[in-house]
Amino acid sequence: MAVDPADAAAPEQPQPTYEQARDELVAIVGRLEAGGTTLEESLALWQRGEDLAALCERYLDQARVRLDAAATQETPSS
Repeated sequence: MAVDPADAAAPEQPQPTYEQARDELVAIVGRLEAGGTTLEESLALWQRGEDLAALCERYLDQARVRLDAAATQETPSS
């Protein structure tokens, strides 16, 4: 299996926190709404935004699971 040299050379970036991902997503939406970017830049921004939105959704899903678990533990059984 061939490895793309661009992928091999790209260092692994740490995953942003929920707040960092949300703030970057807001900035991307603002740039896209403002216009003035090339098609390629717009597509790259759109893809980054999609990735960030998915990451935020995972954070929120994990938070829901933790809240549900905490609520279940706090509910006294009869």
